[in-house]
Amino acid sequence: MKQTNKCVIVLSGGPDSATVAYWAKEQGFDIHNITFKYGQIATKEVACAKKIAQKLHATIKIVDLSSLKEVFGDVTSLCNASIPMTSSFSQPIIVPFRNAIFLSVAVSYANSICANKIFYGAHGSDEPFYPDCRREFYKAFEKAACLGTGTEIIIEAPFSDKPKSETIKVGAELGVPFDLTWSCYRDGVKHCGKCESCINRKKAFAEAGIPDPTEYEE
Repeated sequence: MKQTNKCVIVLSGGPDSATVAYWAKEQGFDIHNITFKYGQIATKEVACAKKIAQKLHATIKIVDLSSLKEVFGDVTSLCNASIPMTSSFSQPIIVPFRNAIFLSVAVSYANSICANKIFYGAHGSDEPFYPDCRREFYKAFEKAACLGTGTEIIIEAPFSDKPKSETIKVGAELGVPFDLTWSCYRDGVKHCGKCESCINRKKAFAEAGIPDPTEYEE
């Protein structure tokens, strides 16, 4: 693969990946965003990802993998409303191997546009709970991507050594429009304010000392 300044951003529509996208833009990359429909209840993620891409004047690919709900819809509350949604970390909020699935498609996309870097929004606060947010995972995946494509591809989570609150601080400095991002596992008019992701969002803004522009139901 020819060396370019192009990169692919796995843009979920949340504050972490939005910060990564703004960071990459600041670094001088020609960014190409990709987001996914994977059968999630929170379809607003996709709409928010589109808004973030528009703010960045960047392209975005929306990949429909919604049939994956048939694969893991019985085990995760992010895709199945009949599974209780918890306010703290629990096994049902894990979408099995989700980042690997997304990164696989991102590798294919990067290869097709001659981009040799892929960035995603995993951060230090996620590492204890999500194996596919850990550096050892994405670096092993990077090796597999290089072997599988016969090209040099670099996969990074730029904030994997920082807690979510530090990512929020960086995003604020970069001018990320946090009011356009979506974290909630539900799909209401406002963030529910009580699911695990909403709780983490509230906590991160408070710890960062950054005003939270999010509208919560409670």
